[in-house]
Amino acid sequence: MSFAHASAAASVKWVGWLRRRIRSSELWLIAVATLIGVAAGTFAVVQAQVAHGLQMLLFEIDINERLSAQTHVAPWRLLAIPAGGLLLGGVTWAWMKYRPRPAVDPVEANALHGGRLSMKDSAFICGQTMLSNGVGASVGLEAAYAQAGAAAASFAGQRLNLRRADMRTLVGAGAGAAIAAAFGAPLTGAFYAFEIVIGAYTVANLAPVVAAALAAVLVASKMGAIPYLLKTDTQAVQSWTDYGLYALVGLACAIVGIGLMRLVANAERLVTRSPIPRWLRPAIGGMGLAALALITPQTLSAGHGALHINLTAELPLKLLLLLLAMKALASVISLSFGFRGGLFFASLFLGALLGQVFSALSLLIPWAPSLDPTVAALVGMAALGVAVVGGPFTMSFLVLEATGDFTVAAAALVASMIASAMVRETFGYSFSTWRLHLRGETIRSAHDVSWMRPLSAGRMMRKDVQTVPAETTLAEFRRRFPLGSTKRVIMVDGAGLYAGVIPTAKAYAEGGDGERPVAGLAINADAALKPEQSIKDVMRAFDRSETDELAVIDDKRNVLGVLSEAYATRRYAEELEKARRELTGEAG
Repeated sequence: MSFAHASAAASVKWVGWLRRRIRSSELWLIAVATLIGVAAGTFAVVQAQVAHGLQMLLFEIDINERLSAQTHVAPWRLLAIPAGGLLLGGVTWAWMKYRPRPAVDPVEANALHGGRLSMKDSAFICGQTMLSNGVGASVGLEAAYAQAGAAAASFAGQRLNLRRADMRTLVGAGAGAAIAAAFGAPLTGAFYAFEIVIGAYTVANLAPVVAAALAAVLVASKMGAIPYLLKTDTQAVQSWTDYGLYALVGLACAIVGIGLMRLVANAERLVTRSPIPRWLRPAIGGMGLAALALITPQTLSAGHGALHINLTAELPLKLLLLLLAMKALASVISLSFGFRGGLFFASLFLGALLGQVFSALSLLIPWAPSLDPTVAALVGMAALGVAVVGGPFTMSFLVLEATGDFTVAAAALVASMIASAMVRETFGYSFSTWRLHLRGETIRSAHDVSWMRPLSAGRMMRKDVQTVPAETTLAEFRRRFPLGSTKRVIMVDGAGLYAGVIPTAKAYAEGGDGERPVAGLAINADAALKPEQSIKDVMRAFDRSETDELAVIDDKRNVLGVLSEAYATRRYAEELEKARRELTGEAG
């Protein structure tokens, strides 16, 4: 046997041995998660250094300076933004010809693909994000951090051929560890994994996720990363009325967050429909960003430096509103014109500005209690972060670990819960799931719903449907459909489109003139299913219509089939049991 064959055989044997250990002992899964945390922390620091190094080169800033904290940037240097956009557009255009399918992010991977991520796609996403941030676009690196950490975890899980549940846990641990390393905040990273990437907190995933987050923070600190610290000396809660004011901050952040997400989506739609070629869009957007940066560099990059400056400065209300509008516009332009990144830190920055606006407005009302602008900024930061990104505990722990102040964290938690509840009730998506929704996906969180994919109305329906025109007489109906031949018949109008359901027994229970049309017997004329509806939507439709069978129709109301509640319920139970067995590794 050659050396290469011997090495391959030894590698396969070692991987098999490790897989068996992980399946039989949680301690081995924790050990693997710790190594993934080391990798995630390393990737996060390297990506931050690459992006910052590019900013140092293009905008002539020192290593300890932040681009958004500059008071002035030379106009000719701002040409780096459209130039970088042109490079990004060309590279992305070439990549899309090579891999036309949209890349999968950690949330989608855990919800629909059992934690499986493409290494090539993930590497390209990270490269796009570093370039976008490095040339000054108003996007953060957090999406790239999470993508890299999750991809490392997915790669390890696929090589070890782990169970689906273990894969999803590791992907969450990798993404959370990267966020923990970025902020020097292990609790923030851990709850980012639980709330946003895994979609649940269990005793089984607690230890691996926390171990990965701690390992990532430790590695990042050894590599020179500085923890994200925001100090305040003000008592956040001085009376119970303060909680009411912070709840109002949360409400305002929910409204702004929903508006921002919808604005990005609408802007993307307009840009997509415009005649601007895809490869040229980032360059055009870069020109708009450069124009905004001429007014204030605070619109550039993610906004880390600008946030620190604004927290310690007493800015007038008009300037706060101007900065809020300009930063929001910069983020919308960046994302809609093709720069890569997320709204994670942009939402924190915008939330801080919105909190300060709320504090300034409270001072204008003589009879109203006033809020400290720094505390209000921190509370707004958490609440708008929740509205856009999700994860009320994630953002509350970020405030706690950044400030070390439990009173501020408590106020942030109140506002975050209000913002979270409002967004769920009125909008239903975070920014990542909203963008997936615009692509046609139906997920609203990272909960594992891939097993429900076969349970759409179109896949479960029966296609052998009996139809009858609405003008058919009762006598003719009885002749064509003897009692006992079928439970129901779908009625169609003169154009052959769905018009309701006729229960066969009802046609025979009716007495009187057999020459009158059966149209008067039809039920559920306005209740039907669409083929793309999920099992959850199907069961809700059955509850609303209070019937045991519904027609399945397309957008033009053509009849496609029929689905019964009993069959849908049975298929749901079968797929649920199948998914449970797959998750736990039980034999079929």
